[in-house]
Amino acid sequence: MEDEFKHLVRISRKDVSGNKTIEQALTEIKGVGISLSKTMCRVLDLDLDAKIGYIADEDVLKIEEILENPLDFGIPSWMLNRREDYETGDDIHLIESDLDMTLRDDLNRMKKTRSYKGRRHEVGLPVRGQRTKSTFRKSSSVGVKRSRG
Repeated sequence: MEDEFKHLVRISRKDVSGNKTIEQALTEIKGVGISLSKTMCRVLDLDLDAKIGYIADEDVLKIEEILENPLDFGIPSWMLNRREDYETGDDIHLIESDLDMTLRDDLNRMKKTRSYKGRRHEVGLPVRGQRTKSTFRKSSSVGVKRSRG
């Protein structure tokens, strides 16, 4: 650990607050959840409760390497957020703007092929089979209007 404290640590195109623990700071990166964060800390033998502001630059580079290729460091494929990619068929993990761009491309592909999910996304209705009788109302609720008198 270094003696010098950094208030902002840049990890994979994201500025992270140096006052947070390593475990919590890694979850600020879009695409990294708490379980992946804990696993990355265990792979690198980092203290989960240590502040990320005291972390060495070499450890930051190792964290970025894990985020680029998590399978090379023994992280299981079920922890990745893009298993069997549509274009390549590989198991990859996406973060930040790459994740946003890929999700947008997936939605556009579903809309273009006019799949069920794509049509539901276009109209703004629920995609995964939820009931729509009482929920997902855009404007005023529908019901019986009784006369006041």
